[in-house]
Amino acid sequence: MLQSRTEVTVRYAETDMMGVVYHGNYLPWFEIGRTTLLREQGFPYRQMEADGFRLPVIEVQLKYRRPAVYDDTVTILTTMREKPGLRIKLDYEVMRGEELLATGSTLHAFIDHDGRPVRPPKAFATRMAEVFA
Repeated sequence: MLQSRTEVTVRYAETDMMGVVYHGNYLPWFEIGRTTLLREQGFPYRQMEADGFRLPVIEVQLKYRRPAVYDDTVTILTTMREKPGLRIKLDYEVMRGEELLATGSTLHAFIDHDGRPVRPPKAFATRMAEVFA
């Protein structure tokens, strides 16, 4: 299992008229968590894209439990529970301190620049085999 923690301070622009984070703004937070987790493992998105690989979202799930509001500091806990193959599944928890605000998951597939499914980069597959041995 791999985990990463990332903190985000809610910006005013991310809130609605009620001062609550607009529901669509949780997905960019998931992206922040995902890219941080991959970067921490030595696979920044920028480099993977330069090497010809892309990881589009092919499925997303999100459950809201409590609202985040302007100026909250939230923690995005990103977890990869299973060894990825052609696809990567990530789970997310958005927390304010110990309070769970939202949970979700994303599923991604490796594709090339033409949109065709491909195997992950060899170095990525090797690293994941080490982590999930």
